[in-house]
Amino acid sequence: MPGVLVFDVNETLLDLRALDQHFERIFGDQAVRNQWFGLVLRNALSLTIIGDYQDFVAVGRASLHMVADQHRVSLSDDDRTAVSTAMTSMPAHDDVAPNLERLDEAGFRIAALTNSPQDAAESQLAAAGIDGYFERIMSVAPTGRFKPAPEVYQMAAASLGVDPTAMTMVAAHDWDVAGAMSVGCLGAYIVRPGMALNPLFPAPTISGPDLNQVTDLLIAAA
Repeated sequence: MPGVLVFDVNETLLDLRALDQHFERIFGDQAVRNQWFGLVLRNALSLTIIGDYQDFVAVGRASLHMVADQHRVSLSDDDRTAVSTAMTSMPAHDDVAPNLERLDEAGFRIAALTNSPQDAAESQLAAAGIDGYFERIMSVAPTGRFKPAPEVYQMAAASLGVDPTAMTMVAAHDWDVAGAMSVGCLGAYIVRPGMALNPLFPAPTISGPDLNQVTDLLIAAA
């Protein structure tokens, strides 16, 4: 198993459930958070397909407006600010810090690759108290594309000075893992609650229900 691990950030490392209280207050249903973030990902992918690019924060704001329109809810400035602020201060999942520590002690190089803008990504990981584990925190922004576009993973590999085949993408999104594998990376899929593998995608190199098991497999294969 290659010694270079590249982690996705939102949902993989950081727990979006921290936003539920805001969606409960604004929409009367915390489950709308899942609808909103799914729309964020769809809109980011659509922009990439049509050859356009807006930063992920702007995509998030636009998607929030869309969800509000769908639910016939009027957003206040405070509502928009609350969601944006919460996105920069989400905690890490409970299994993240202990397993990043284990992987670091096992000698892996660890980096992050996210759709978020560079400054937002650095703020997110610092707020979660885990930024010190990463030798590089990388945004897709330099490519003008969002994951799972191939250019994103190629850029990450080049930034880390390795061939894509020497890199393992670790993510809680099957499309992120599949995108990395399309350029030769290995893929480690964390099947967090509510996630499922698309049977049309190639099987991940390894997978597990949480980062504890994925870490066990990564270390065992090293």
